[in-house]
Amino acid sequence: MTDFTSLKAHNTFGLEHSCRALFIAKTTPELSAFCKQLYLSGEPMLILGGGSNVVLCEDFAGTVVVVKTKGIELNVTESHYCLAVEAGEDWHHLVCYCLDKGIGGFENLALIPGTVGAAPIQNIGAYGVELKELCEWVEYLDLASGERSRLSVEQCNFSYRDSVFKQQLSGKVLITRVGFKVPKVWGPRLNYGPLKALKGPSVTAKAVFDCICATRMEKLPDPASVGNAGSFFKNPIIENEQFQALLAQYPNIVGYPQGDSHTKVAAGWLIETAGLKGYQVGGAAVHEKQALVLINRDNASSDDVLCLARHIVDCISKQFAINLEHEPRMIASTGERSL
Repeated sequence: MTDFTSLKAHNTFGLEHSCRALFIAKTTPELSAFCKQLYLSGEPMLILGGGSNVVLCEDFAGTVVVVKTKGIELNVTESHYCLAVEAGEDWHHLVCYCLDKGIGGFENLALIPGTVGAAPIQNIGAYGVELKELCEWVEYLDLASGERSRLSVEQCNFSYRDSVFKQQLSGKVLITRVGFKVPKVWGPRLNYGPLKALKGPSVTAKAVFDCICATRMEKLPDPASVGNAGSFFKNPIIENEQFQALLAQYPNIVGYPQGDSHTKVAAGWLIETAGLKGYQVGGAAVHEKQALVLINRDNASSDDVLCLARHIVDCISKQFAINLEHEPRMIASTGERSL
């Protein structure tokens, strides 16, 4: 452990904040023992995977634990592939591992930054697939009791960018492993965006993977060169009556039906239509190619990012009467806060 350590290398936005102490855990036993002890001490604790879904708003007045546990266990049944994956595994590495092993189903989620352990917290999703469709169970440590438990996919209460880990279990547990189960018989999911161009019996999981990677690399900035936290806002879900009223005013509005009574609206379309692409506050800006992404263009401070995000929320509320919600976690000095 090192005192007053910079967290710039541990958040993909590249914001310059520090913490009182940093602990990097490489095995599940040391991760579990350290986090339980820290939790019982009452000291502020922040558990990070890849740091790709956080905005550090202030210096952290406690200990940051970086999860670096590794391991993928594969079991094959007559009909399914079953995987048990350690929380610190890189998500994209898991997608590539599955592709190499001939396991289809993960390819639509290629190039999503972050770790496997963080993935269930917000039920990651992209290009028509969500984690809940692949997940079989999530294993966690109860920080107060030290007991290890496993929740089935049903018990995780997965919904759009949400789960029991963001709700009832928030701050109370440490995810240690995630189980996945996908059928051996693979069928492509091609109903979203650029994937619609892939047709015919020759479509493979590798072709889907390549299409997703090319699309993401074209539209989304690489955090290694341009700081960002991926999609900054959730796609809002509104009632059909409001969507129809907006459709009459904006015929090219992008929306996706959500059941019989609601529609999910593309937040990126809203931000772009409001004329905010490229808009900048201090060193933070709206990305020129994908308005859903806020970037650290020029040594942005956390205040720059927060001011920009609030400006976007205000503009969208005034123009469309829609309230945008941020996707990344906002981390203050002792824990999570709102925008």
